[in-house]
Amino acid sequence: MKNKVAALRIAIGLCLLAVLLAAPLTKPVQSFLSIPKTLTLFSNNDLSDALPAFGDGEAVEAIDQEAFQGQSTGKQDLVYTVGSIPVKKVSVDVLSDIRIVPGGHSVGVKLHTLGVLVVGHHQVRTAETSVSPGEDAAIYTGDILLKIDEKEIHRMEEVAPLIEKAGKAGKPVSIEVKRGSQVLTAELNPALDDKDKQYRMGLYIRDSAAGIGTMTFYDPASKNYGALGHVISDMDTQKPIEIHDGTIVRSNVTSIQKGNNGKPGEKLAEFSMNRNYIGTITKNSPFGIFGKLESDMRQNEEAKALPIALSEDVKKGPAVIRTVVDGEKIEEFDVEIVNSVPQDHPATKGMIIKVTDKRLLSKTGGIVQGMSGSPIIQDGKLIGAVTHVFVNDPTSGYGVHIEWMLQEAGIDIYKSDKKAS
Repeated sequence: MKNKVAALRIAIGLCLLAVLLAAPLTKPVQSFLSIPKTLTLFSNNDLSDALPAFGDGEAVEAIDQEAFQGQSTGKQDLVYTVGSIPVKKVSVDVLSDIRIVPGGHSVGVKLHTLGVLVVGHHQVRTAETSVSPGEDAAIYTGDILLKIDEKEIHRMEEVAPLIEKAGKAGKPVSIEVKRGSQVLTAELNPALDDKDKQYRMGLYIRDSAAGIGTMTFYDPASKNYGALGHVISDMDTQKPIEIHDGTIVRSNVTSIQKGNNGKPGEKLAEFSMNRNYIGTITKNSPFGIFGKLESDMRQNEEAKALPIALSEDVKKGPAVIRTVVDGEKIEEFDVEIVNSVPQDHPATKGMIIKVTDKRLLSKTGGIVQGMSGSPIIQDGKLIGAVTHVFVNDPTSGYGVHIEWMLQEAGIDIYKSDKKAS
């Protein structure tokens, strides 16, 4: 008898275990688990599209349904019910509708550094020996020279007269140096070059950088824009350039060097910093360059503004990018979103994209340098920008989600929600 009871208990236990293991595989449980605890959407979104269905489509009861019909913004709660029984509550943040003009324009970029950037050392040949005063003063590659003898410097041509003056007086110069987040003071003794009889400090310096990229978006209301999708680094130091100011201009793509495995391709373009001025550059960040437009990119831009999608709403599947591969003509090309990671905090690599457009593959081989910043559009919404190409597979690369670029541009997509709460 005891053996029969024990066997029955084991059988019941195994059945319960099987039910517990199988439960997550059933459609109702899977539907239940797919329902998020929190959801952020814009006031122009259709709630029925934004929320996952539960089971066979049982009723969803909204405490304040009007909040989700574009009539108000703020935080609201939705309750999933089966019949009259509540089964799950979802906290929904409704944000004001934001529409941004997608770019795709090829732009020429020029940055002026904060102070003067040290990019290397050199030896000064004096009457007696060779010496590098900058190296002896423990000034390193990547340092930024901010002041010489208390005088602020912004351009390379401002440096030589100060070094010459101190050298002729037989005095060292006091140099204020920015190294990372630290500001230090170094003492440098100018050396007289025996060949040209000029005083030198034994440093290679640079005060600007130039290149091309792609405009990602601009806000027709504020005229704030974003481009590139990644930081601009100095080609010698490989460190992000700290900028004093900068400008962007229109550029004309003249040819394309196709990419192949192990070697990224490149857009070749021409531009003049004295012509076709578009706007200023005020920020160089991990998410691109940002500033304010001072001339219209093209007429009737407001009519072409698109809504945006948050990272959690980006889906695997078809999308398009806007970019220029010939002259100044903006074209759309097919890509596929291979992977997208919903992000709660800013991150530079949120998507993996693959070029599927045969025209673009034939012309460029995939993603090339100069294409960084090309806006990515999915289902009529601006979702991000192209940032980097995979060196070993030029058909694929990374993208950044648009919400982080908007944040860097000073466009607060959560502003209305914060006010409401």
